[in-house]
Amino acid sequence: MTDSILSKAATMEIPINSNGDTRTAEEDSLEQDLQQVMVSGPNLNETSIVSGGYGGAAEGIIPTSSIKDIRSKSRGIIPSQLAASRIANQPGHYQAPNMHHSNSNPSMISEEATRGVAVEKFDNVKKWSINTYKCTKQMFSERFGRGMKTVDQELEAQIDVLKETKLKYECILRLARALTNHFYNMVQTQQALGDTFADLSQKSPELQDEFGYNAETQKLLCKNGETLLGAINFFVSSINTLVNKTMEDTLMTIKMYENARLEYDAYRTDLEEMSAGPRDAATIMRIEAAQQQYQIHKDKYERLRSDVSIKIKFLEENKVKVMHKQLLLFHNAISAYFAGNQQQLEQTLRQFNVKLKPPGSDKPSWLEEQ
Repeated sequence: MTDSILSKAATMEIPINSNGDTRTAEEDSLEQDLQQVMVSGPNLNETSIVSGGYGGAAEGIIPTSSIKDIRSKSRGIIPSQLAASRIANQPGHYQAPNMHHSNSNPSMISEEATRGVAVEKFDNVKKWSINTYKCTKQMFSERFGRGMKTVDQELEAQIDVLKETKLKYECILRLARALTNHFYNMVQTQQALGDTFADLSQKSPELQDEFGYNAETQKLLCKNGETLLGAINFFVSSINTLVNKTMEDTLMTIKMYENARLEYDAYRTDLEEMSAGPRDAATIMRIEAAQQQYQIHKDKYERLRSDVSIKIKFLEENKVKVMHKQLLLFHNAISAYFAGNQQQLEQTLRQFNVKLKPPGSDKPSWLEEQ
């Protein structure tokens, strides 16, 4: 009985195929398909989705390449592009940086910088236009007697005196230069005349003494004339520095002060007109902005007014010192020359530290002539 039971159990075992494996025909065909796929190698453009793993039925293998090709064609995308993008999105795949964006960054930065410079220039032009309009309006209002002008009586009187003094000193400078030119020509004539007398004294034995006396006299006058020319040139140089540098610098500051005064009155008038009108939220904001601009130009006006007062004071002190020395030099040099006192003339130049140029020093060197 036991043997019959064992025989029945043996007959109930799974049948063995021809190879001795306990596998069905469907499993054999599936294994062959998998081996064929493994031998042919994977295709990047074609992938398969396996349903139920490798042990599933053959109907569970769905080729997706045909489906993605249809979708890509409907969207106008090449299947190879889809494969490349699919590979790029896989974990661990390195994707090269987009060179187009990296190249566009410097251009974007330069474009923003250019835009910023343009905006700044536009703001400067806008401020300059508004300021010019206000100042022009104020200037015409003052000329036609309709605008109020801020006047510092004491400072304005000092400015008028300075301008008048400058005109007179320019006249002295012009005449002194003319005297220098004329006297220089006279000295050159005396030198030529003395050379002619000396030559004739050698060639005219009968008039040798007479020509000789005149030659010596002209040479002495020429020497004294060159000394006097040195004193006059020093006088002209000092007056030129006083007029065209010291006074001109003060007048430039006065010009800046007058422009600041015009701007101050223009913004003051603008603020008064705004304050006199109706007030709402927008008007109050404009009044506050006008108040700030008014305060800025007021501070500038007061600062320049103080600078002008100080410079005029120092200029007056400097003018007195310079002219005291130069007028004394001019008087002593002229008096000594026409008195024929050569020693006094040379002493005058030493007293005022006037250095004479050696003969021929005015002529440029051969390097400067090249």
